[in-house]
Amino acid sequence: MNFHAIWAIYCHEIKRMLRTISQTIVSPVLSTTLYFIVFGAAIGSRISEVEGVPYGAFIVPGLIMSAIMSQSVANASFGIYFPRFTGTIYELLSAPLSSWEIVIGYVGGAATKSLIIASIILLTAFCFVELHILHPWWMLAFLLLSTIAFSLLGFIIGLWADNFEKLQVIPLLVITPLAFLGGSFYSLPMLSPLWQKISLFNPVVYLISGFRWSFYGQADVDLQLSLLVTCLFLLIGMGLVWWIFRTGYKLKN
Repeated sequence: MNFHAIWAIYCHEIKRMLRTISQTIVSPVLSTTLYFIVFGAAIGSRISEVEGVPYGAFIVPGLIMSAIMSQSVANASFGIYFPRFTGTIYELLSAPLSSWEIVIGYVGGAATKSLIIASIILLTAFCFVELHILHPWWMLAFLLLSTIAFSLLGFIIGLWADNFEKLQVIPLLVITPLAFLGGSFYSLPMLSPLWQKISLFNPVVYLISGFRWSFYGQADVDLQLSLLVTCLFLLIGMGLVWWIFRTGYKLKN
């Protein structure tokens, strides 16, 4: 394992974040603050509690998970797409590096950025609502698994995309709708029985449900099932990355 090369790629991604700190950190925090003001204050005044939890506090796990999904995909996809766009990816592929060392460097950098953003959003939430994290270690586990899984997804999107337009298609048309329909701002029992069954086909439901359980001990689906789906999502991402490097898809042509 070439740790020096992994560290070099990782540091390069972190430095890129620092160069665009207003876009990568300040913007998500401002967006989350607006969510608290709009949903927490406006809607929260009409919905006082959800399953015994104040509405303003109830939406915090969903906001954090939504930010993690969008930021992990965006950071990882752009991180690997830009070397392909400039042609420097071939220098990286010709270096004495294994495919997994490249993946660890890029995905690790994207995951670190998302974890920093999640931490800042969590601290911001304490300024608006009173939070109690019942299971902090489970919260950290879901954070790490979800961040790595979506960073892998972003890495795959960055390898698949041929232009900047394609780079935004899946985040805008797939990730964002799934996040909003995944229980970020509501509980599944609030839906009709038909939509509850339909929502169970949304993998984001399991991520948000398990993450919310780590805060309040309440979940829309079974905790073990949430953990299983999260791990399965991670394994699928690893499998696709392995296949891409194994076949050279979008890399050797």
